[in-house]
Amino acid sequence: MSKLAEFRRAERELQEQLALLEKLQGDSGLKREMEFEDKLKALMASYGMDLAKVVAILNPQPVELEPVAPAAVKQRRPRQVKVYVQPVTGKRIETKSGNHALLKAWKAEFGVEVVERWRQP
Repeated sequence: MSKLAEFRRAERELQEQLALLEKLQGDSGLKREMEFEDKLKALMASYGMDLAKVVAILNPQPVELEPVAPAAVKQRRPRQVKVYVQPVTGKRIETKSGNHALLKAWKAEFGVEVVERWRQP
């Protein structure tokens, strides 16, 4: 590219940038932002703060707390399997509770003490 063409391109870009600058200087929103920035810098200087401190105050980082271990849940010990053998019929029942239908029938028929003697170790 020739020096003259390069100069003309740079001159054209400069004119575009100057036009943009003129447009922005007339913008009321930009004027308000610049006024705010000036006042903010003056306020920070009066309190001896820098931008990093102001940002830290306005947008603090979350504090990580030590993780709390969940409360230990007491586990019930598992129920033991109880084995009952009816001596006359040889019928065998394995249950973990006294809510077994046949066991209830035996206890009603023969009595609780007798049925408990049928319990195997």
